[in-house]
Amino acid sequence: MTPAIRPYDRERDADGLYESKVAFERGLGANTGGDEKAAAYEGKLTDAYRERWLGWVDRCVADDERCVTVAVEEGAGDGTEEREAVVGYAFVLPQRLSMIWDAAVLNEVYVAPEYRGTGVADELIDAALALAADQDLPLDRLVLDVDPANERARAFYDRHGFESWGELVARPLDDA
Repeated sequence: MTPAIRPYDRERDADGLYESKVAFERGLGANTGGDEKAAAYEGKLTDAYRERWLGWVDRCVADDERCVTVAVEEGAGDGTEEREAVVGYAFVLPQRLSMIWDAAVLNEVYVAPEYRGTGVADELIDAALALAADQDLPLDRLVLDVDPANERARAFYDRHGFESWGELVARPLDDA
């Protein structure tokens, strides 16, 4: 069955969205930076972080329901009700935050491993691009951070017309 692509709905999707967020974060930590980065990403995934992140999602979605688009697969529930599983998402920051990069910001896109290569990511990026095109932006661009070591992601974004446009650097704040 092909997953449906639709705006996020907190009542139906919060648990599944956060499960996908956790998988996204663990994938970043494990696959793009070694043990220290993996430990840092894993360490932040607390119950308090969950509530804070879902609250932020709610605030963004309150600005524009399309800020978070989910891919959901309908499946059998417990026999008494039909259940949907979130198998991917795209999170574009709302227009009011576009001054961060003077452009639309694709905060995150994630697709569960078993749905990669099926077109789900293409549909999610199309939804993100459509939202960005509707925003009133200083620069007509959709930007995101991609780890240079993530060759699969870089090839995906290349295929969708993205190009290198600067480089992020980071510094720990523990000694600031």
